Amino acid sequence: MSLPPPLRPEGPYHVCFVCLGNICRSPVAEVVARAQIDKAGLAARVTVDSAGTGDWHVGHRMNSGSRAVLASGGYDGDAHLARQFDRSWDPDLVLAMDKSNLKNLRALYRADPGGQRDGSRVRLFGEVAGLGDAEVPDPYGGGPGDFAEVLRMVESAMPSLVSQLAAVATQPRE
Repeated sequence: MSLPPPLRPEGPYHVCFVCLGNICRSPVAEVVARAQIDKAGLAARVTVDSAGTGDWHVGHRMNSGSRAVLASGGYDGDAHLARQFDRSWDPDLVLAMDKSNLKNLRALYRADPGGQRDGSRVRLFGEVAGLGDAEVPDPYGGGPGDFAEVLRMVESAMPSLVSQLAAVATQPRE
């Protein structure tokens, strides 16, 4: 499955990771992706952020379990503040961390009154990143092992995603 082409010929390719509250899984994916994109020398061509489909945690810091597991892996998640996804952002690629959020995001795009936004840009993280139809499990309310599993899954899948982003972000623009 290839990534959708950039929406804008100018500017970087924009990826948004999405989970339910934007305090556990999607910010972990954002932080890991940003680090690996920087390491690959793609920071000027690819931007990443994250959001939640729900509004319960808007403005809150990342879950302490996610911050702790990121810190144990050498990442810094301290600056993150949760926000709710808005389809008007027009990311080039929206990656849902699980099928429930994928369904909610696709419904949001179908509800676009002008039909200007393309829901085909919404994909399941696992499918795009080489995990098949695997979902990244929600560690909220779980223990350190649950958060470690999220980081393990995200880190193991990120090289495949970054490779695909490198290919799409370095294509000649029209």
